[in-house]
Amino acid sequence: MLNVFVNGCNGKMGNVVCELVNESENMQVIGGFDKVSYSDSQFPIFTDVEKISVRPDVIIDFSLPVATLSILNYAKINKVPMVIATTGFSEEENKIIEEASKMIPIFKSANMSFDIMIMKKMVSWLAPLLKNTDIEIIEAHHNRKVDSPSGTAQMLADSINASLGDTLHCEYNRHDKHEKRDKHEIGMSSIRGGNIVGEHSVQFIGNFETFEIKHTSYSRNVFAEGALRAAEFIVKQNTGIFTMEDMFDY
Repeated sequence: MLNVFVNGCNGKMGNVVCELVNESENMQVIGGFDKVSYSDSQFPIFTDVEKISVRPDVIIDFSLPVATLSILNYAKINKVPMVIATTGFSEEENKIIEEASKMIPIFKSANMSFDIMIMKKMVSWLAPLLKNTDIEIIEAHHNRKVDSPSGTAQMLADSINASLGDTLHCEYNRHDKHEKRDKHEIGMSSIRGGNIVGEHSVQFIGNFETFEIKHTSYSRNVFAEGALRAAEFIVKQNTGIFTMEDMFDY
């Protein structure tokens, strides 16, 4: 039985993760961390990292960067593998996570969907074939998402750019620009509204035709299921950072 600790357990994704973990036959939630603790919770919820009294086999993190880094320190001290599904990290915060991966195994992905990993591979393969097109990435999420563009959109853009020898740059803001489109840019557009779980579209736009690949998530279960699979994977690894690509070949 894999003992799981959920960081951000009271959030929408945290709730789904806890549900699926406790429905599984080989996992159980033994504790969680969040800003508020509830007396009727089925497991202890801690609001102070220093007071965590359980010893999990793995931590699944769906929270905010500041909360991730807080629980990351606990993971390092107690040698607990982590699955980080949080997005919106700064360059400095990513460096802290990389340093921590020298002490514990960390699974980190901007998107826990297996199909998104397939999409990433597809756009990476397509980009060199369609290198003379204008590339636009459009993503849509619910109105509570705080980071923009999404980590998934940035991941797709980085994958495209790498396949073209890092010759492109991302354009996040055309509002202040008064010039024609740069042929070396990847346009990034974000939509925030309602309860959209997640939509990502990559468009390769030519003069006479457009090639578009789109992925739509209808349920948060997609990401939670991916996180559970990642948890089973990461507890078998040594130190280092692992991604969906590593699990893709697992």
